[in-house]
Amino acid sequence: MANIKSAKKRVLIERERKVKNNSVKSEIKTYIKKFKAELAEDIAKAEETYKMIASKLDSAARENIIHQNSANRKKAHFAKLLDNAKNNNK
Repeated sequence: MANIKSAKKRVLIERERKVKNNSVKSEIKTYIKKFKAELAEDIAKAEETYKMIASKLDSAARENIIHQNSANRKKAHFAKLLDNAKNNNK
């Protein structure tokens, strides 16, 4: 444990941030699982879930929870999955 007062404060702040960051990451993972499940059943619901995923990824990237390139890569991956599912159902 740190001895200096400011270092102790940084430790506490980092703990709080870690909890928030893990919560956001967990929420994104939950939406991803939901998206993959809906992709097989109902494409209209999957489209709505994709919009939520894109929004959550963008906000996480803005807050530096995940890297911007990682967010863009994931959005592109899920958009491709959605397009493939649309084309296969036609």
